[in-house]
Amino acid sequence: MPRALETDEVPDIVKQFRQAAENAKTAGFDGVEIHGANTYLLDQFLRSGANKRTDKYGGSLENRARLPLEVTKSVIDVWGGDRVGYRISPHNTAHSMSDANPRETFSYFTGELNKIGLGYLHLIEPIGGRAEFVPPKARLGPTLRRIFERTFILNGGYDLNSGNEAIASGEADLIAFGVPFLANPDLPERFRRNAPLNEPDVATFYVGGAKGYTDYPALVNR
Repeated sequence: MPRALETDEVPDIVKQFRQAAENAKTAGFDGVEIHGANTYLLDQFLRSGANKRTDKYGGSLENRARLPLEVTKSVIDVWGGDRVGYRISPHNTAHSMSDANPRETFSYFTGELNKIGLGYLHLIEPIGGRAEFVPPKARLGPTLRRIFERTFILNGGYDLNSGNEAIASGEADLIAFGVPFLANPDLPERFRRNAPLNEPDVATFYVGGAKGYTDYPALVNR
């Protein structure tokens, strides 16, 4: 049965992230992104709807942010800040995830990430696509953009035009694409040519095998 980590088990989690960072470096990676989004472990510690702990890793906002920050510092120690990013998803409510005050939580956390020299912040904040649309008034992007002083990446339902508009307006430095890349292995070239995109086969996402993963057609006459 799932259970909460004991306080004395948490430092081993930090060590595991550090080991993963070292493994990535040995394997020849250019850098790493810490997955602090989508209801995974670091997200569970940070958000008040999941974190019901009463030790030094729970309760106050500072305590809830402790493990994610410890992990980030350990990974930066391996790679240096310029080679490390962090991904967040403040609006993800899967698996009953929630936070009492996401603007406060993620503003504080972003400020702390900024202080320790993180290379980039990757915010999932859907404007369309498969994920739930986040209305303009609820978006945290503009707030976090002002707090974070280095590279800021947005993700969530963007296409060529909306992505270019977000960069041109200063909303982000970069736009990340997920589903379009799954269905279009040559996505940059399609964008360059303004070519039609393949339709993603959602039923094959995350099921394993080549279908829906390596069998999408590429552009002809590349």
